[in-house]
Amino acid sequence: MEVFSPDVLKTTLAVVVLNIFFSYGMLYFSNSVLDIAQSENLFNSFLTGSLIATIFISPISEELIFRGVFLNRLKFIVPAIFAVLISSLLFAALHSFGSIFSAFIFGICIAILYLKTDNIFVAIFAHFLNNLFAEIIVILDPNKILFTNNSVMMIMSILAFVSFVMILLFIIGNLKKLNTNDL
Repeated sequence: MEVFSPDVLKTTLAVVVLNIFFSYGMLYFSNSVLDIAQSENLFNSFLTGSLIATIFISPISEELIFRGVFLNRLKFIVPAIFAVLISSLLFAALHSFGSIFSAFIFGICIAILYLKTDNIFVAIFAHFLNNLFAEIIVILDPNKILFTNNSVMMIMSILAFVSFVMILLFIIGNLKKLNTNDL
């Protein structure tokens, strides 16, 4: 399969977009449970390099570690489906409480993309896009409308639920194929 074929790009973008909605849904949930306020000064974050780390360094290092090393090594020890789940669980464990579940789901999706293409650059690219879009949303929402406006929160929550269902269908369909080595 060609790395950046239309099918791979379409699947990558679908996973990223759906994960963004799902991730924000999980953030709503964790914010209501933990009542955590987000950082007040976005420029300070940028100046300290956290955006660079989030958008560029994390996708490269995390994908090389969790898909490039863990997933590939685990495939020799356990069936591929368990390798996907274990490497995704390890990936999720590095994320904060509010995003552990969405990171686990995203990790499964990225592992599937990686196994479908057998190319780590697809996983890095999807992770890069995911983090880039998430940071753009934060920057474009300095007044925290996504977290304070009830109408917006309702719409985003519905989108999060729909996204979760679609991601779940993607995962189930591809994990079934993974069992039969027909990915």
